[in-house]
Amino acid sequence: MDGIQAPGPTLNLAALPSPLWVLGTGTGVGKTFVSSRLARAWAELGPVTYRKPFQTGVEGAEDPLADATMIGGAGISAESHILLREPLSPLAAARREARTLDLQAARLWCLRSAEGRVLLEGVGGLMVPLAPQVHFLAWATELKVPCVLVALGGLGTLNHTLLSAEALMLRGWRIEAVLLNPGADGTVPEVAEANAAILREFLPMPVYVLGAEAWNLKPDA
Repeated sequence: MDGIQAPGPTLNLAALPSPLWVLGTGTGVGKTFVSSRLARAWAELGPVTYRKPFQTGVEGAEDPLADATMIGGAGISAESHILLREPLSPLAAARREARTLDLQAARLWCLRSAEGRVLLEGVGGLMVPLAPQVHFLAWATELKVPCVLVALGGLGTLNHTLLSAEALMLRGWRIEAVLLNPGADGTVPEVAEANAAILREFLPMPVYVLGAEAWNLKPDA
């Protein structure tokens, strides 16, 4: 629970603020796995509520592939709000079902009071469309909740991470940390650490490399 061991600095999971978003530079970077590890570390300190406001590619709340189903456990209350069947962006999936998503209701759902710490997980990348002319970043900015940003470890991550971090900072977000996840794209730790070292030259927040042995990393859905 004390932290993530890596060739670079160590992240103290217990010191991260609540509520907290786990966001990603795209789909498949490991947001759900990071959320799971954070939730379990926090649960050693007290109750945790995990909330997933949007998820696509699942049949319902009891679907074994639903993120809330995978994350719930001892001391962790896991909740989902809008679930859509097609593995597409929320906007595209909602259109397939002839649905209009109530984004204001989703915002209020995220902000409900909860016992203990609250962990929120995003959907896809930062600018995945939720509704006509509304992407996730625009919608989530109004919640005024800080985040950690999860990214791949290897080729392309410098560009994707810098673009994502800049988009967040320009909208006034506090980024507690950037987490490079070499397990999601099979990057060797030495390459991921080299990328992290470059990102540290450009970004004002800490950048960490998640250790594959400690985290048993795998990409999320």
